[in-house]
Amino acid sequence: MSGSGTQQVAHSLAFRVMRLCRPTLHVDTSPLKFDPCDLLFGEDLFDDPVAASHLPRLLDSIGIGQSNNNSTDPSDLSYRNRFLLHHPSDSLGLPGLLVLPQSFGAIYLGETFCSYISINNSSNFEVREVTIKAEIQTERQRILLLDTSKSPVESIRAGGRYDFIVEHDVKELGAHTLVCTALYNDGDSERKYLPQFFKFMVSNPLSVRTKVRVVKETTFLEACIENNTKSNLYMDQVEFEPAQHWSATVVKAEDHAVEHNLLTREVSKPPILIRSGGGIHNYIYQLRASSQGTAQVKVEGSNVLGKLQITWRTNLGEPGRLQTQHILGNPITRKVIELQAVEVPSVIILEKPFLVHLNLINQTERVVGPFEVWLSHSDLLDEKAVMVNGLQTLTLGEVQALGSFKFQLNLIAIKNGIQKISGFTVFDTVEKKTYDSLLELEIYVDSE
Repeated sequence: MSGSGTQQVAHSLAFRVMRLCRPTLHVDTSPLKFDPCDLLFGEDLFDDPVAASHLPRLLDSIGIGQSNNNSTDPSDLSYRNRFLLHHPSDSLGLPGLLVLPQSFGAIYLGETFCSYISINNSSNFEVREVTIKAEIQTERQRILLLDTSKSPVESIRAGGRYDFIVEHDVKELGAHTLVCTALYNDGDSERKYLPQFFKFMVSNPLSVRTKVRVVKETTFLEACIENNTKSNLYMDQVEFEPAQHWSATVVKAEDHAVEHNLLTREVSKPPILIRSGGGIHNYIYQLRASSQGTAQVKVEGSNVLGKLQITWRTNLGEPGRLQTQHILGNPITRKVIELQAVEVPSVIILEKPFLVHLNLINQTERVVGPFEVWLSHSDLLDEKAVMVNGLQTLTLGEVQALGSFKFQLNLIAIKNGIQKISGFTVFDTVEKKTYDSLLELEIYVDSE
């Protein structure tokens, strides 16, 4: 990779940067090779053992037998055997050769950028006291990769070079600049400074799309992972790390719901192939909030579910790793107060007073109240099944942050049978805010 530098001053040194990455398999693009038997004889020939036994001698007689294929005559310029299979593996088109990268190639987020850097002395004299620095610059930060200030290179002879390797875990998208600088004494003992800049772009190898669905008390997370690269990716691990107070279970097609240990990887688990150029794979996770976590989520109003940890390898095992941002669930409606029934009589006698024990809970981190509590009714007298016995409005004091206030209402039933008590209303006398439909109870009223 070539770089830009200061051209006003003639320098004896120059940087050359090469990327170190895994080679690729060489694919033979020559015409398809074949076995002569496929052209001269049908497949049913081998059904007759007698005819099959005479086949090798027949092929040798016409010059295309196995003995003739294994030997190559250097004086034969016709290359008549160049399309014949000398070994069954030749049909794969992979001669077993590896090809080194011919260009800098694409760099993706989550990979390890490894570079071989050579500083060459192209002058006719020796340079001395060479201080070399290499760093990566992004839009957010500068990362030092090499610094020889404390132990400078003593000398680089004329026509010689000094080589080193740097590595950097790519964690940002966009433009990156590899900055290589050298401070050295020239042949005339002049101190010179050489900066060179090598720019490259970092792309996202994966597209991760998520959907969250809530079914009763269970939350399902669907993650769709798409391969944006030009090579196949083998997913070693796609694990969901749940947030605090959440537990996660991966849902699989073969056994529907398999408990997945998020802390221990399955050693024998085969990787999942996601093909190049837009291949996708879907993962589904079942999430449950603990009882303590449900209350905590309601108080904090947080809807963070967790994040995905993804690791993969390319065709020849080059690793990559990504971590998604926090995945959010459905918006949580934060309640200020909650009204709960603590104790309700199991049997209630018609037209005789009874007590209902209630608890008013403050779900905020501030003091609320005082409050007024009453039982709202319909304007139609015939629809009234339960009424307040005594004062129609009950006054309550302040409720501390995340605290509660227990009280009781004196009620009387005027209809027998199974009845519903609704219309509990709480009024904040400070904020002038009314909270209704907080609670609904079902009671049994006996006539005796």
